[in-house]
Formats: sequence, structure tokens, C-alpha cells
Amino acid sequence: MNKEAAYWIALAHLPRWGHLKMNNLIIKFHHEYELTIEDFFQLSESDWKMQYGLEIKEIEDLKKAKSELASNAFLAETMQNEGYELIPIISPEYSKILKENLKAAHAPALLYVKGNKQIMLEKSIAIVGSRNASERSLTFADNIAKLASQEYKVIVSGFAKGVDKQALDSAIKYKGQSIIVLPQGIMTFGSGFKNYYRQIVDGDVLVLSTFFPKAPWQAELAMARNPIIYGLASEIYVAESSDKGGTWSGVVDGLRKNRKIYVRKPESSENNANNLLIQKGAIAVDFAGKPLLDYKPLLSTTNQLRLQEPALNYESGIIELLKTGEFNVKEIIAKLQLTWSEKKLRDFLKNKPEVIVINKKPLRYKSKDISIVQKSLFDE
Repeated sequence: MNKEAAYWIALAHLPRWGHLKMNNLIIKFHHEYELTIEDFFQLSESDWKMQYGLEIKEIEDLKKAKSELASNAFLAETMQNEGYELIPIISPEYSKILKENLKAAHAPALLYVKGNKQIMLEKSIAIVGSRNASERSLTFADNIAKLASQEYKVIVSGFAKGVDKQALDSAIKYKGQSIIVLPQGIMTFGSGFKNYYRQIVDGDVLVLSTFFPKAPWQAELAMARNPIIYGLASEIYVAESSDKGGTWSGVVDGLRKNRKIYVRKPESSENNANNLLIQKGAIAVDFAGKPLLDYKPLLSTTNQLRLQEPALNYESGIIELLKTGEFNVKEIIAKLQLTWSEKKLRDFLKNKPEVIVINKKPLRYKSKDISIVQKSLFDE
């Protein structure tokens, strides 16, 4: 793996390549042609074009990545010397639940970790919520972390202030295990490693990042980190959510994917969006995390209107339209009367496993069946 680390760094951070495009390429060279990543990078431009169907722009991206292999090799050696490890998606050490939950469309090609990798193989839950959470929500996070630790379940959190930090600190307090999912490159987490050095050495904390190792904290990385938190867990507990932001979007996306999500039943005096999430399909739980199957949330007039609004996520309608023929983004927006921008729609289509891009001007899209493509790497 050490020899191939530079190649994986190069591939994992190709600019403008979505997870789906990257994972389909990995499936092709690793499973279909049974090549190592080093072998793939040594192929000619003609092979890249003829065997893999890559376009000129994509080939240029690979050539540029290839020219950076020396610096990536130095980076990989430095990381190894400092105790970091790289886990590519083809490795048996890669989190199976992450692949299962995120599939080819969203699973990152490479994980950077420090700590006990075996933690990723254990049963796990995510505890999430607002940065400016109430004391009641923080106490709820503490209760769930205590129960999870007693049941030997790993607690996944994002190291943000508020609920995330409470979940981590409670897991440590109750002698449990945790995964910290960073919104930055793993080599920039210096103070965090100092603060949790003992827990990392003892094998109770794993630090994980999917971003370039030296990437500083950025708001967009914090949002991109959230699906990894949800993806690493089999159950998700929500202490508190507003009606926008990372927690809200993560839960709504999880409900759409039929994930098991538990939301704390709020008190009548609380001003949050917990009831709205329960109304949307999350499972209400009491302060100890026990499901309240008969709970019927009372929504404010504002939230009732929110619930009745047409969904701003048009995913199903877009996919159904693409099953009927080929369309460019302007045609899709016009036919479905979407409020999305053309860029947002293109980004959405780029990362959907059931969509194929037709190389015409302008680009056109249609639906496809990728079940066979995904099986080799994501249904192992």
C-alpha cells in the first residue's frame, strides 16, 4: 500500500471529478481489468481513451495528477512517519457500512485515518445536532452516548461545537469508542490530536478525514463532511435541529434514503424543527432514546405550511423524466418547472448513479441501470 499511496492521493483529489465518476473508473481498472492503481496510471493516453472512454479533459486531469506523483509520494511518506494511514475504497479495511450507505455515487475513494482502524468494523451510531444546542439537547446527547457505550456501539460525530463535541466527550467519559469525522485535512488537526492523544493511543478514538491532508477548515468542507458522519453509522440520533443547515439537510437526505433516524421529542416550549422532522418520517424518542411510536407532533402554523410546501428536492421527478428519453439541463428545468439553477442541476446529475451523460453539445442526460456496475465494489 505504501508504494501505491501517492497514486491514490492523486486519484482521490482529481478536480471536478465526482465520486460516481471516480468509483466507476476504479471498478473498471480494479475489477474488470484487474490492474493495480499504479498499472492504471502507467497506461498510455490512447488506452485511457479507448479502454476507459475518457474524454480529453479527463485525460488532462490524469496527466496533471501523474506529474504530481513525486510530491504526493513525499506527502505519503511524511504521513506514514507521523502515524497516519491511507485506506482506499478497494481495501478490506475500508468501512463496509460507509460503502453500503453511500454507494458508488457518494462513497469517497480514499480515507485518511489516525487511531484504531478496527473501530470502523464495530456497530456504530451517529449523534448529531445544532452547534448552539440547548442544555436539554446536550443532556440528551450525553444520555445516548452513555447507552451506546454500555452497548459497545461506536459513536460517530463531527467535532463541531454543541452536540457533536458533547457526544465525543461523553463517549470518552463513559469509556466508549468514537470516530471523529473532520471538516478539514487530517494533518491540520494538530490541537485535536494533542487533546485526545491518550484516547487515540489507547485505541478508543479514530480520527478520519476524506479531504486533502493539508486542507484547512472551510464551511463547505463542513457541509461535505456531514454525509460521511451519517454514512458511518447504522443509526442516527438527532438531539436538536433548526429548519436549515447541516443537521436539517443531513436528516432530510437520510429520510429520503430510508435511513433509520431517531429525533428527540421536544418540549412544547422549545423552538426547533424536531417535530417537523418527526412529521417527515423520523422516529420520535424520549430522553433515554426509547422510541415513542404513538407520538403525534403538534406543528405550529408556520411548520404546517412548511410541511405542505412542494418539495424543493425534485430528485424522483428528474429521474422519472430521464427514463423517457434524453434531455439537456434547460429542457429538464423547463419540463419540470424547477427552481434550481443549471449548475445545481448539472452537479446533481453528475453524482447520480442512475444517470448517464451523453457527450453532445449541450450535454444531454438519460437514465441507466448501474446495478451490475456497482455489484463488484459496493455489494461485496
